[in-house]
Formats: sequence, C-alpha cells, structure tokens
Amino acid sequence: MAIYAIGDIQGCYTELRRLLDRLPFDPDRDQLWFVGDLVNRGPQSLETLRFVMELGDRAITVLGNHDLHLLALAAGNLRQAEKSNLGPVLHAPDREELLYWLRCRPLVHYDPKRDFLLLHAGLPPQWDLLQTLACAKEVENQLRGPESQTFLRHLYGNAPAKWSPDLRGVDRLRFITNCFTRLRYCAPDGTLALKEKGPLGSQKPGHVPWFQVPHRLTRNQRILFGHWSTLGYYAGENVWCLDSGCVWGRQLTAVRVRKRKPLTPLSLSCTDRA
Repeated sequence: MAIYAIGDIQGCYTELRRLLDRLPFDPDRDQLWFVGDLVNRGPQSLETLRFVMELGDRAITVLGNHDLHLLALAAGNLRQAEKSNLGPVLHAPDREELLYWLRCRPLVHYDPKRDFLLLHAGLPPQWDLLQTLACAKEVENQLRGPESQTFLRHLYGNAPAKWSPDLRGVDRLRFITNCFTRLRYCAPDGTLALKEKGPLGSQKPGHVPWFQVPHRLTRNQRILFGHWSTLGYYAGENVWCLDSGCVWGRQLTAVRVRKRKPLTPLSLSCTDRA
C-alpha cells in the first residue's frame, strides 16, 4: 500500500482531481492523507467534501481551521461568517451527513509503522508525542460529544497564549485547538504568536517558527503539516509543510509517505485565484 500526503485543498476540487490523475494512486489499495482545510476560499468545497468522504478508509484527513470554521458556522457561531463562501455546503441536501463526517475527523493522525505525525498547523514545544495525542483526543471527544455546539460557539480567540497543564474548560480546549489548527510562530518559551502569518523572516523579533524552537519535545518526530501558504513547501527540522498555496493560484503538493526513503514532492501548478 502506498500513502500520499496532500496539502491544503480549500475547495480546489478540480486541482485535486488533476493531481490525483498524475499520481500512481490506486484507490483500491492506496491511501491519501490530507493535512486539513478541505474547504473554504476555493470554489468547490461541497464537491471536495463529498469526494473525500466517499473515499472512506482510503482517506485520512485531519481538521484544519477552515474545516472548524464550517462546523462553527453550522453551530450558529457567525463571528467570522464574512470570511467564508461555504453556503453551498450549508444548504446542501446532504449537509447533515457531511457535517457529521467532518466533526468526526481527528485533529492528528499518527502512523507508528512509518513514524509520521499528520496535523494541520503546529505544536507547542512543551508537548511530546504522547501529550500531543492526548490533547488531540480531548478536543476530538468534545467535538463528537453532546457539548459540541457549545464548544464551537466559543471557538474563536487568541487566549490563553501559553500552555499549562493546569488549563481547564474552554480555555484549555481553545489553546489545544489553536495549536493544531492555527499555529505558525511562537516565542522560545512556547507563547503563541497567532497574528504572525508571513514567510520566514517577516516575523517580529523574538518569534520563531514553531518547529525551530530549541528543545522542542517533538524534534525527533517526523511531522507533516499544512496551513502556512506563505511558507510553501518546506522540508527541514524533521518537518514537511505541504501547503504550497493552491487556492492562491500557486501549487498543490503531494508527497509519498515512506518509512525510510526521502520524501519527494510532486506539485501541480494551479490557476490564479488571487
């Protein structure tokens, strides 16, 4: 079985299908990993959701911030409603089936055989692999449980900015969610800098990419992520960023996930959507 990890789709369904036509992907035996943000901004969020859901266990996708934004809108949280074009999903006849499927996606996926961790954005330096999986499970249980609507109504916000095992309630859940779905830069002590969104070198003094924090406890863990289109495809520090800005008219990138061999990207140029 071959595994191909693919960067942020964000509703670019046509580009996704073109990329799959170029991969030696066999849907009867291979698997696709998606780094999250299946929806929003691009023109075909509904088609993308339906396609990935219909792949069944041939696809694994983790939740991104735009996926959670869709769930929040459906739960009545309209705080960021003006930043979306998700009407076709919210008014689709199969809306509830799609939203339920999305709500049951994980925040992280760990493959012990290949020793890869798949997530959307980043990790604070204080978490090791076990803490990462445990924190993800806390939010996943909340999303899948009877209090999911309450959580989604309190989703947005930048506080708290630093991890503590003493965090409780909504503050704890929001911090965990912000790391997995929004983090790019932080201070060396792990304080999140969620307003920093630019390419390497554009950040304010004292902020570093989350994967370059000294003594990060997951520095020996191989990690695939997306979310950072201004970073683009990146390989270094034992991490691979696969968001190469498809929705902004640049590229959609895939890599074959291997246990030992280097990961070689295959990128498809996209039409200009900027």
